[in-house]
Amino acid sequence: MSYVDGFVIAVPTAGKQAFIDQTHKIDPVFIEYGARRVLECWGDDVPEGKLTDFRRAVQAKADETVVFSWIEWPDKATRDAGMAKVMADPRLSPEQCAQIFDGKRMIFGGFVPVTDLLASRPQGR
Repeated sequence: MSYVDGFVIAVPTAGKQAFIDQTHKIDPVFIEYGARRVLECWGDDVPEGKLTDFRRAVQAKADETVVFSWIEWPDKATRDAGMAKVMADPRLSPEQCAQIFDGKRMIFGGFVPVTDLLASRPQGR
C-alpha cells in the first residue's frame, strides 16, 4: 500500500513565484528517489477557524499564504530509503528552503492511507 508524507507551511505571498520555481528544482529529486507523485497546493480558500485552523497551525502572518503539500510513495520502505537519500542530497540544502519559507513553522508527518477512492472518467476523455 502507498505511503504519504504531508506538509503544511506558510510562504510569503509576495514570494509565490520564488516558491514555485524552487519546487520545480526540488520536487523532481523526490521522484528520482522513488516518489510517485509530489503535489504542491497554494492556499486559496483557507478559512480561519474558531479554535484551530491551518493558518494558526503554522503561525502564518497576514502577508503569508498557507501551502499544503504531499508526496506519495509506493510504500513506507521506499519512502524511508528515498527520504534518507533526499536528506543527504546537496541539491536540497536547508539553506535553499530557508530563503523561501520558515522551516521551523512547518508541520509534517507520514501517513498510511486507509481509503483510496478515485473517480472514474467517462470514455473518450
